[in-house]
Amino acid sequence: MTKRTSAKHKIDRRMGENIWGRAKSPLNKREYGPGQHGQRRKNKLSDFGTQLRAKQKLKGYYGDLTEKQFRKIFAEAERVKGDTGEMLVGLLERRLDAVCYRAKLVATIFAARQFVNHGHVTVNGVRVNIASYRVKEGDIIEVRQKSKQLALILEASQLTERDIPDYLEVDQSKLTVKFVRTPGLGDVPYPVQMEPNLVVEFYAKN
Repeated sequence: MTKRTSAKHKIDRRMGENIWGRAKSPLNKREYGPGQHGQRRKNKLSDFGTQLRAKQKLKGYYGDLTEKQFRKIFAEAERVKGDTGEMLVGLLERRLDAVCYRAKLVATIFAARQFVNHGHVTVNGVRVNIASYRVKEGDIIEVRQKSKQLALILEASQLTERDIPDYLEVDQSKLTVKFVRTPGLGDVPYPVQMEPNLVVEFYAKN
């Protein structure tokens, strides 16, 4: 499990963007960075700073992954033929916790990780409790029968702040999700602009 040492809303403020598009984000009230000098931190970022920010934002969006985890996924994306940035996003979206979050089984990506870790879902009928498990096209993800009445599921299904993308087929009555296809960057409904090309540039230079 990823060790997340900072509160998720602090990630928003550090990035200066509401990266999950949530109504509860502190940026909806204070559009500046944390700390007593937060309002004055408007300096233009260097190329390195811009690339680093893009990497931090993408890592943060998927539950503030550790550098080791993220670098491993990036290395896999690099080995696959095609655009590395697109491949990186595709691999991140194939994580089981990301699929549960996208399907609105839970309200946040952090809740999705805990939901999977606690054994509430199955993949093709087999219980999986590893959040980083990588689903394949055609896989069926289902909430276990004894978990279907959990309050967090009922709450998440009523969220209006995000939509279910078309690379997932979701049956809300049965709480099942079919992973139809691996998405590209343009298919993923990020509430803010993600720039995986800058992440590629960051790792190319560092």
